[in-house]
This record gives sequence, structure tokens and C-alpha cells, in this order.
Amino acid sequence: MNPEDILVELRKLSPQEKITKDEIMTILKKYASIISVYDLMMATAYMRKDGEYVHANYREKYLEIYIKYFIMRMKEVLGNDDYDNLAVIDKQAFDESFPMLERTFEKERINASSDDKFPLIYVITALYTTFILEEPIHPVGSEFPGSLKVEERNGKFLCPVKDNQKDNDEAICHLCLAEQTPDI
Repeated sequence: MNPEDILVELRKLSPQEKITKDEIMTILKKYASIISVYDLMMATAYMRKDGEYVHANYREKYLEIYIKYFIMRMKEVLGNDDYDNLAVIDKQAFDESFPMLERTFEKERINASSDDKFPLIYVITALYTTFILEEPIHPVGSEFPGSLKVEERNGKFLCPVKDNQKDNDEAICHLCLAEQTPDI
């Protein structure tokens, strides 16, 4: 089983009229199971290196959020049996996510060594957060420059920087269910 096969398996769900959370989770758990502690350590090191370019005032918050809610989600994926397995996901959003997921997977793969599982972790986390948890990819409270934060208001997730990424085809923001914060 190769990490890139996850996209092939997920794409096989697209012709179906409806896709359940259980169908998605079965695939996510299968691929999360091939991610070792070593792979998680390597992904954490990669994120720490990437974090060097984040402004010093936000660096520790950035690393804490990304490592906790991004990297460490693999354990959560494997152990999560507490979701509505018959619930149907937003199929249109799922189908529309593939070009971005493929581009992101390939971009991360170019920057990684051949045995690096960071691209796989990235895809699993994005899909799990969006379609299973139905949460924004950046968790509520994630802070951006200017003391702007992802927040939840009246049951809607709002992101202060979502519109800033609309012209970036590689931004994971296109998959995220958060909406642009209206008063920013």
C-alpha cells in the first residue's frame, strides 16, 4: 500500500450518489495505520522547519496548533469510532476537493523524501477535519497576524484570512468549510 493510493481509493467513491462518513473513515483509518511514530516525528520536524518563516510573535502558537491539530490527528483518526457512520457527507465539496488535494499531495511530495508520509498526513487530516468532524481546518482560536482568529459565531465557522487565499489554487482553504469573517 503506497501513500499516494489514498487518492485513488477516495476517487472511487465519487461515482456513488451518496458517500457516508463511514466510507471515508474506512479509507482514512486504513492509511493512518501505515503512519508510524517515526513518520509523525519527521512530519513534526518538517513543520518546525517550515515554522521558521512564521513571524516570531506567532511562531509558538502556530507550531502548537499545527502539531496538535494536524500531526497528532492520526491517533485520533485511528481511535475515532464515535461519529455518525451513516451520515452523508457533502458530495459536491468532496468531489471539488480532488484537484486541490492532488496538487497539494504532489507539491508536498516534491519537497519530501520518498519515504516521507507528510503528504499523506496532510490529506488525511484535511479530509478528516472537514468531512468527519465538520470543523474548519484551522481550529477555532487559531491566530493570524493582526491578532485575528478563527472563530465560531451562531454555529458558523469564520476565518479572517479565507478570502486572502481565493486566488491560491494550492491553499487548503478551498476545502475548509469556514467562511470569511464578514467584518474584516
